[in-house]
Amino acid sequence: MAVRIRLKRMGKIRSPFYRVVVVDSRKKRDGRVIEEVGKYNPMETPSLIQIESERVQYWLGVGAQPSDQVKHLLDLTGDWAKFKGAKNTESRVLVKEADAKATETAKAMEEAAKDAEKLKAAQAEAKAKAEAEAKAEAEAAAKAAEEETAEAEEAPAAEESTEEA
Repeated sequence: MAVRIRLKRMGKIRSPFYRVVVVDSRKKRDGRVIEEVGKYNPMETPSLIQIESERVQYWLGVGAQPSDQVKHLLDLTGDWAKFKGAKNTESRVLVKEADAKATETAKAMEEAAKDAEKLKAAQAEAKAKAEAEAKAEAEAAAKAAEEETAEAEEAPAAEESTEEA
């Protein structure tokens, strides 16, 4: 079975967008696919290119052949260079400013969440340490009280034994 990585057209007339799919080469352009591995929307500015690099690398590794357009998209994302073993595998895909700001915001939120978790863990550790110290003090006080009562009981017994003699 000859496997190809090619585009599947979606959308309305004059507003197309595409899915990057893995398909048997004998199937129709928009026919049944084996797997969807990405999206491409040329109508946006800059064009939206989202490709699951790991899955594309797998399919290229097992012999799937990309179409000319998909090969160009893989060049832009750096996946074709990864497959060929080149050193420079940087993505040259342009990203919208809003998307860039959204990703920066998401990263900042993740960092804040990690900091909050670290702070929470430190507070829990301090609380556990304080509880352990309080418990140790309580045990020491209880032990001291037992020793005092034991000494108090022994002292009158010693006095009685001296009086009887």
